[in-house]
Amino acid sequence: MATAAAMRTPQLAQVRALESLVRDVARDAILPRYLKAARQHKSDGSSVTEADLAAQKALIARLPEIHEAPVIGEEMTPAQHRELWLSGAEGLWCIDPIDGTTNFANGIPLFAVSVAWMVGGETQFGVVYNPITDEAYYASLGQGAWLNGTRLPLRKAPRQLAGAVAGIDFKRLPDVLAAALVTRKPFYSQRNFGSSALEWCFVAAGRLDVYLHGGQALWDYAAGRLILAEAGGTSSQLNGHALNAEPPHKSTAVLATNPQLHAQWLGWLQDHAGMPPIL
Repeated sequence: MATAAAMRTPQLAQVRALESLVRDVARDAILPRYLKAARQHKSDGSSVTEADLAAQKALIARLPEIHEAPVIGEEMTPAQHRELWLSGAEGLWCIDPIDGTTNFANGIPLFAVSVAWMVGGETQFGVVYNPITDEAYYASLGQGAWLNGTRLPLRKAPRQLAGAVAGIDFKRLPDVLAAALVTRKPFYSQRNFGSSALEWCFVAAGRLDVYLHGGQALWDYAAGRLILAEAGGTSSQLNGHALNAEPPHKSTAVLATNPQLHAQWLGWLQDHAGMPPIL
């Protein structure tokens, strides 16, 4: 009879194969266009470049080397998102070819390729890769999270929210909550890096202690949520419920490096957003 460790070996091999594949796509489809691709605007106001489209095309072509399955990506229409989600109940790839397109187009070296293998709406393994810093974050369900071979987290979080460094995307937050975060901040300091996939990984690594984003789609967090969880972190929506993976739904994202800090962060946010606590 196969041992549990032996049964997990194929998935561990797959996540390392995925890391190698993502590095290849970044090298061939993204980096040659860095500082050259012009930013355009989609109908929803977000940015896209030829590099996003080239990377998505390359990922769709290469991912069947690991699993032959539908691929759902950011640079697709809502109708395609829904069709692919429904057709991938037994397994699908969820990709963001460049998370942080504005950073990429402006030459800010904080963007990433994010790829997750999902079954039944739950991520089984995933990779987030920043080709400029050559940092690959990856995780496999039940097997921990890693940064270039180093187990995450890299450091311990403070015990109290008052000592935390927070990542916050203010532009998607309700005005009353955004104002409270500025005028009555409960944390030590605040940052915003412009790539939600990387920010999930920064919390997993302990580079950020807590995080808040007002509206994330599946491809923003499909890989990062598993990486955070496998590093011992916790995530939820602002209402305390789990993030809703099914597109086109967007979820608030409340993150922390551990459950205790998450409880403090979520409680403060609910109090200052005028929400009753979720018991």
